[in-house]
Amino acid sequence: MIPTEDASARKREIEEKLKQEQETLSFIRENLEKSDQLTKGMVSILSSFESRLMQLENSIIPVHKQTENLQRLQENVDKTLSCMDHVISYYHVAKDTDRIIREGPTGQLDEYLACIAKIQKAVEYFQDNNPDSPELNTVKARFEKGKEQLETEFRGLLTRYSKPVPPILILDAISVDEELEVQEDVVLEHLPEAVLQDIICIAGWLVEYGRNQDFMNVYFQIRSNQLDRSIKGLKDHFRKNSASSGILYSPAVQTKRKDTPTKKAPKRPVYIPGYDHDPRVKHLSDALTEKHGAAAGKDDVLDIEIDSYIHCISAFVKLAQSEYALLTEIIPEHHQKKTFDSLIQEALDNLMLEGDNIVSAARRAIMRHDYSAVLTIFPILRHLKMNKSEFDATLQGTAASTKNKLPTLITSMETIGAKALEEFADSIKNDPDKEYNMPKDGTVHELTSNAILFLQQLLDFHETAGAMLASQETSSSASSYTSDFNKRLLSTYICKVLGNLQLNLLSKSKVYEDLALSAIFLHNNYNYILKSLEKSELIQLVTVTQKRAETSYRELIEQQIDTYQRSWLKVTEHLTDRNMPVFQPGTKLKDKERQVIKDKFKGFNDGLEELCKIQKGWAIPDKEQRDFIRQAQRKVVSEAYRAFLHRCANISFTKNPEKYHKYRAEEVEEMIEKLFDTSA
Repeated sequence: MIPTEDASARKREIEEKLKQEQETLSFIRENLEKSDQLTKGMVSILSSFESRLMQLENSIIPVHKQTENLQRLQENVDKTLSCMDHVISYYHVAKDTDRIIREGPTGQLDEYLACIAKIQKAVEYFQDNNPDSPELNTVKARFEKGKEQLETEFRGLLTRYSKPVPPILILDAISVDEELEVQEDVVLEHLPEAVLQDIICIAGWLVEYGRNQDFMNVYFQIRSNQLDRSIKGLKDHFRKNSASSGILYSPAVQTKRKDTPTKKAPKRPVYIPGYDHDPRVKHLSDALTEKHGAAAGKDDVLDIEIDSYIHCISAFVKLAQSEYALLTEIIPEHHQKKTFDSLIQEALDNLMLEGDNIVSAARRAIMRHDYSAVLTIFPILRHLKMNKSEFDATLQGTAASTKNKLPTLITSMETIGAKALEEFADSIKNDPDKEYNMPKDGTVHELTSNAILFLQQLLDFHETAGAMLASQETSSSASSYTSDFNKRLLSTYICKVLGNLQLNLLSKSKVYEDLALSAIFLHNNYNYILKSLEKSELIQLVTVTQKRAETSYRELIEQQIDTYQRSWLKVTEHLTDRNMPVFQPGTKLKDKERQVIKDKFKGFNDGLEELCKIQKGWAIPDKEQRDFIRQAQRKVVSEAYRAFLHRCANISFTKNPEKYHKYRAEEVEEMIEKLFDTSA
């Protein structure tokens, strides 16, 4: 059992807790009642607010709808007024743009194009909405007038500002400075930048809105004229400059400075070896000048024409490239090639015509057997072939007839050049043996000097000449020309000319009645040919196909020296022991024996005097050869004469020995030393 005290305490504790819980419950109940009251108050307020809000909405919505309708009506009115203003503006376009259109686009292109745009829109409006209105005709007429004025402005700007390119600027553009590692491209500005932009703008409008391609014809006609004038101006400047100062430009030969012309490279002078100080011997160029007479006096003029033409070819390529670059900014892409083709025709045709004239002049010269004239073709042909790739690239996209003009000219030049070369070789072979044309002193014949000069001139153009000969080959081996093949052809040609020359010289030598003079003549010519070959690159070309060329000429020269020396046998034969009497010292000679010795002296003296008199007038211009032949002959004659005098020293064959012993050995040597010397 639980004690009574503990139960009482437990009861009191429970009653206290119960009392506390009841107090808490009463507090909660009071708070709930307050909360319910607040809730009821809030619900009442919200109900009142909702009621008022519904009343406000019922009042505002009609007002809002009414306002919205009013705004829509206002917008419609504004749009209608705006449309009316826009439509009315079309009726005033002609009047509003009248002043600008009358003044034209000059100096106010942007404003002018803006007016044209307004007129164009008016035309489109009336066409779509009122095609029968008189206003349509008015704005149409105004539009056409505006377009015509733009076309006129296009032509006027091109005409006023398109000027020929100054010759000095062209020369700068086509020259090359070897001292510069990176070449500076010379920009050819054909039109001022502001003018160019106006022209581009007008061209763009005419293409897009004007629907007119006539301006392209205007463009190529004006620019074509300027291109042609630029080239002609260069030609005139070149001629005047060359004529006044003797200075020529040469694009085929690189110039050191673009602003300073170089002197014309002289023709390769071929001097007769050893003849430099001999007044009787002419240089080859002098011989050629004499041969062609008045025609040779025109050489300088001809050189100017050739160099001028070469420059004009280079100028055309550079100017045409520049014109195409300008054209691409102005002409629509699908019309550029055709317009460019038309633009370059006049200048290109003039160049090709001039080239044809050069070919025709060469052809006429060949008919006159003036084969040196064909040399004018070589520098031109070389330059054309060197620039053909750039020429072709420039003309890319043009008509086939345009592209074929340069190849046709090149073919013509190669054909006439090859013909001239072959006919020249034949002329060397068939040159007549005219007695009056033979050198009296047996020196180098004019034919030899001219032939060597001609071949020497080919050296500067050996590649061109080789290709020229190869172009006429029809064999399968010539189907693909190579440098070696062309070199062999040229070597064969040179050997042919030299062979023909040798045969002709041999024939000509027979004109001389004196075999010794004939030998001197052949010796001089063979020696001249050999020395000329050795002192130039001709020998390298000859040995390509004739390895023994030098040896062969030396053998020929030695043969002629031997032939000449045999002419002295009629002098030295009197000094031999033949028919010489045999006698003992102190024995008196018989009359017949004395006469034999007298005849030997007389024969030697007469022969010596005769040969020295004749041969003193002969010529061996090569001092080395002249000294060699003199010394050899002096040695032979002197030794024989001294031996003869020694044998006759103790023989008494005459009472007047000075009558027969006219010359001392030293005097004989001096006489021989004066051979081949007309001044002695």
